[in-house]
Amino acid sequence: MSILTEKYGFKEVDPSELHTMCFDPYKKIDKDWFLVTAGNENSWNTMTASWGFAGIMWGKQTFTTVIRPQRYTKEFLDKENTFTISFFDESERKALAFCGSHSGRDCDKSAETGLVPVAADGSVTFEQAKLVFVCEKAYVQSMTPDSFINKDLIEANYAAGDYHVQYIGIIKKVYVK
Repeated sequence: MSILTEKYGFKEVDPSELHTMCFDPYKKIDKDWFLVTAGNENSWNTMTASWGFAGIMWGKQTFTTVIRPQRYTKEFLDKENTFTISFFDESERKALAFCGSHSGRDCDKSAETGLVPVAADGSVTFEQAKLVFVCEKAYVQSMTPDSFINKDLIEANYAAGDYHVQYIGIIKKVYVK
């Protein structure tokens, strides 16, 4: 039994049952946002994201998140084999906005937002989360300008040349409240 289920009121759900949860990735990812977090209880960072993919890859439930190279969270994702994707109620919107506009290099995001970090199967999530994917890092690749067929996307999204790095994680555990 996980500390998330024992102490924080989460229920573990089999990742293969995600389709039964009315999980709308277009709404959850784009409109509601999420936190991508990597590290451990002693050293971690989180950031808000609104770009990502949930689906099936290699016959497994996966989540892909994309991180720009200058983001502090990327350092943690590169070091760790596990990361979490955490979704929240609208009541935490202000906290997510803060986590997306401030670097963990310069502040304590937990202290600033009131989000309570908790251990989650080799990574970190937050007590206030309502849905958590614990992901095992499976594939990492940097986007390159040569790979873009639609060059308008480069002009619109990468004027600074800071192309995203994609991280595909196999969803190993799902926790819901």
